[in-house]
Amino acid sequence: MSASLPYDIYEAMVQCFGKCFYYKDKVAAFMRSAGVARQLVEKYQDGYKFVWAKKVLSELGDSEDGRIIQKKVLTELCRLRQVPDPNVSDRNAALDALRNLKDLAVRHDLLVEEIKDTVSVRHQVAVETQKLIAQRAEKLKELHKRFCESVTNPDRQAAGYSLEDLLRELFAQFEIDFRKSYKISTEQIDGHFNFEGFDYLIEARWRAEQPTVPEIGGFKTKVDRKLESTRGVFVSIQGFKPEVVASFEGVGCNIIFFNGEDLVYVLEGAVDLREGLKFKVEKAAQEGRCFVALKEFLKK
Repeated sequence: MSASLPYDIYEAMVQCFGKCFYYKDKVAAFMRSAGVARQLVEKYQDGYKFVWAKKVLSELGDSEDGRIIQKKVLTELCRLRQVPDPNVSDRNAALDALRNLKDLAVRHDLLVEEIKDTVSVRHQVAVETQKLIAQRAEKLKELHKRFCESVTNPDRQAAGYSLEDLLRELFAQFEIDFRKSYKISTEQIDGHFNFEGFDYLIEARWRAEQPTVPEIGGFKTKVDRKLESTRGVFVSIQGFKPEVVASFEGVGCNIIFFNGEDLVYVLEGAVDLREGLKFKVEKAAQEGRCFVALKEFLKK
């Protein structure tokens, strides 16, 4: 009968998942390559990486078969020679977490004989990553179809609500936690998400007319009333007039703009939403430009 993992090993594994991975799809691919069932991987995927890993490992510990998978996950983590996700913010902390886990595994005599050649492990992770990418591509096709259907919908209010739902599902595909439309006192917020340590409020518009300076200014006021680090994303499918954009550039620029063309690039899979957001944020921070079309990103 397979015994449960010691508590310090369990906690060290959780630390490895939290520190050695940046994108959730890498975590999911690694878990699945180690034999964790897809249903269990996805069951807790909406949580933070540390919480996600803790819940998956805990549930695995509830059964004999699950404890065998636990040890396989441990083995695969101990076989890693480098940080599996190059996007991690602190590579040294990630490597320290891996070293600590290996030391504990040796101390508890749990380390399965390591192999010098880790090509098979990398191959398994790569295969699972490609599966996840294919699944995302299928979902993007579905969202793109819905977007195109809304273009011809004569009920623009319904199209606006559809846009809010579409954005929520789109952000979920790129592992960005997104809170749907909500109200606070007299304010209506179309959505909220956290990205790279900053909170963003969303304003989503799909009207016949492009937004005016007062309309965007009203949204900026909502952003300015929150914590100082809060930023805003204004989505206008019809785009923006150049003179309106110019009114919000430069000093105090804390909102970025997305137009319909930007959204289509993401829905068609030409631009990763995370990379597109990062590009726009960097342009706003470095050049004070609140609107930079994603077609510029494609020219890089």
